[in-house]
Amino acid sequence: MNRTATHYRDSITELSARQRARALLDAGSMRELADPFCHLSSPWLGLQGITPQADDGVVVAKGSFDGQPTVVLAIEGGYQGGSMGEVGGAKIAGALELAAEDNRNGIPIQAIILFETGGVRLQEANLGLAAIAEIHSAIVDLRRYQPVIGISAGPVGCYGGMSIAAGLCSYLIMTREARLGLNGPAVIEQEAGIDEFDSRDKPFIWSLTGGEQRFQSGLADAYVADDIEEVRMAMRTLRARGTPPSHRSDLFENYLGRLAMIDTGAPATAEMVRHLYAIGLES
Repeated sequence: MNRTATHYRDSITELSARQRARALLDAGSMRELADPFCHLSSPWLGLQGITPQADDGVVVAKGSFDGQPTVVLAIEGGYQGGSMGEVGGAKIAGALELAAEDNRNGIPIQAIILFETGGVRLQEANLGLAAIAEIHSAIVDLRRYQPVIGISAGPVGCYGGMSIAAGLCSYLIMTREARLGLNGPAVIEQEAGIDEFDSRDKPFIWSLTGGEQRFQSGLADAYVADDIEEVRMAMRTLRARGTPPSHRSDLFENYLGRLAMIDTGAPATAEMVRHLYAIGLES
């Protein structure tokens, strides 16, 4: 695309998971593994009257990024809210485990994870939770060798156990449209009441869990526009940093200290959260 002074953005949020993977890899390099023709669909959804999808909502794409071997794991938010079940979770965990094994054998391969997910698939309960735990373990294993870059672009966001997976990544890229949180707005409202969290108040939700807020709070490493090339540029910049000396998950005492300072009797505000995370407690 010819970019002039008038920049018409190539949106990433408007693409499907498969299209996102193809757009982020080098042109012509993508090869899909465990594709829909392998018919790796959930054996459980049909039993509950839900039509299974042939790839279980997860795309595993191998190719290159700037000429470097890369595997992209893209979650399809349009299918069951990007929820993680047994099969989709196994595809992600298995790909990460193979990438780690390749690195141990002297074959450098990096991983990109596109988070568009509400977390565990309720219909598969413990099977989905076990799959997410395997994803967590695989990320921690692989990030010892190569940076694992997570991307949350929207519009579903990244919630539940998969938000923990995003936090385990070496680096995280977010757009303005993205959201990141352990519990979704509707869940918080259901459990704590509307006075605690109004799930219909969109500006409030984005002010606390949106991409800009997460970046300003230091929980994301890049904040970019909804544009494929800007995402690729951020990937390039973060990859050039190499493996970080410490990951956010290594600084858990630091974050626990910050949480202990929160006055739970007062309503949370974006400004308060940013101030809290800017204090710089020693871990």
